[in-house]
Amino acid sequence: MVTYVATLDVPRHIVEFLASLLAAHRRRIGTPKRSRALGAFRQAVLVLRWFRERGCVHCLARDAGISQATGYRYLHEGIDVLAGVRENGNDLWFSQRHKAFGGNIQFLSAPDGTPLWVSEVEPGSTPDITAARIHALPALYKAAADGLPTLADKGYIGAGIGIRIPVRRPMGSSEQALHIDTRMFNTLLRHVRALGERAAAELKQRWRTLQHVTLSPSRIGDIARAALVLNGIWK
Repeated sequence: MVTYVATLDVPRHIVEFLASLLAAHRRRIGTPKRSRALGAFRQAVLVLRWFRERGCVHCLARDAGISQATGYRYLHEGIDVLAGVRENGNDLWFSQRHKAFGGNIQFLSAPDGTPLWVSEVEPGSTPDITAARIHALPALYKAAADGLPTLADKGYIGAGIGIRIPVRRPMGSSEQALHIDTRMFNTLLRHVRALGERAAAELKQRWRTLQHVTLSPSRIGDIARAALVLNGIWK
C-alpha cells in the first residue's frame, strides 16, 4: 500500500462551517466526547469529498480509516444537518428567542387546567403561530364554529376565528395606554388562561426531563406525549 496526500478543493471556511454544524448536532443528541471514530472536522471533509468528487463511500471510508457502514452513517448525518440549515445560516433546531437548540410543541389544556394534548415537534426556530397552523388551528377552528373558543397568548396574533388573545399595547407605550375596557379584557383572559399555564408548568415539574431534554430535539414531541400518558395514569 502506498499513501499519498491529497487536497480537497473546497474553501476552508466551508469545511469549518459544516464541522460546526456537525459538532452542534453531536452536542444536541448527547454524543459523548471522543466516542466517534472521526472528529467533526474530519467528518466534514468526508462529506464534502463525497459532494465534490462523487466518490464511492467505500473509498471515502477507507481513506478515513472507518468502516463502510460508519461512512454511510456519517454521510447521511452530514446531509441531514446541511438540509436543516435556514437561509441565514442557522440550524433549524436553534431558537434565536431562547438562544439554544430545541423544539416547538403546542400544548392544549381543558378550561379546568387538565392537560389534553401535545403536538408533534417542529424545529425550535419555528414561530408558535406557524406551529399552531400546522398542528392545532384546523381543529380549534372547528371547535370555535361549535361555540368553543380557545384562549392563547400574544404569540398567536393573527390566528383567526375563535382564538382569543390579549390586545397588544402600542409599541413603546405602557399597558396604561390601552383603554380601561381593553386592560380589563386582557386581565380576565390572563386570569382564565392561568389554569392552563399552570398545567403545563406542573407537567414539566412532575416529569423533569421536559425541562431539559437530553435526546435529539426531534424526539421532544414523543417525549411530551409519553409524559402526558404517564401524567394521566398518575392522576
